[in-house]
Amino acid sequence: MSSTEHAPGLFVRGFAPPLRLADFRLIAFDMDSTLINIECVDEIAAEVGRKAEVAEITEAAMRGEIADYKESLRRRVALLAGAPEAALQRVYENRLQLNPGAEALVRACQAAGLKTLLVSGGFTFFSERVRHRLGLDFARANTLGIAHGRLTGTLLERPWGDICDGAEKRRVVLEVCELMGIEPAQAIAVGDGANDLPMMGVAGLSIAYHPKPAVAEKAMIAIQSGGLDRALEVLRPQS
Repeated sequence: MSSTEHAPGLFVRGFAPPLRLADFRLIAFDMDSTLINIECVDEIAAEVGRKAEVAEITEAAMRGEIADYKESLRRRVALLAGAPEAALQRVYENRLQLNPGAEALVRACQAAGLKTLLVSGGFTFFSERVRHRLGLDFARANTLGIAHGRLTGTLLERPWGDICDGAEKRRVVLEVCELMGIEPAQAIAVGDGANDLPMMGVAGLSIAYHPKPAVAEKAMIAIQSGGLDRALEVLRPQS
């Protein structure tokens, strides 16, 4: 289905705006390059002089050129082995910022009664800080292995697995919908990369923020310029 440019840099597919934000009950956000301005794994690598190697894998994975996201993440994390744990805090303090409009969109959703979920292929060190900063309700991300103050180059096994990939993002969105007693059609999914497509595919509304081409082609709303709050141009905050 073709998309139409609703306003410069804002494309809409499959519906006639505006929609009522209050008709939805849950919004799920990707973190890296969506809620925040960086890919955390790349910036940790930059702290130890390996950004080019890691970023090349990240870009290929986000474009969908590496089909196995789990394998791509394990390769990137392995390159971080030996990095000091303090590098994580430096990335958070010096490199990580919320993307423009992120807080405005989250606050509008909260005011409309939506629950908020962060579901990330990134790391809990950052996702928990972002969750608290924005007052989000739920979060799912990966946990870096750390021993003796240094990264081990591995990810820790959790009750649900060790890597939150596209399939896990989809599963978490569906699980939270079930726990809330709502239909997936009442959920919004926001992302930018190929591993966000599974959760975007089951949500009632999908929003792509400065997305990779494969994601822009499938999202119901594609924000190509400006901030995340541009979604509110087609989602009416008030009933």
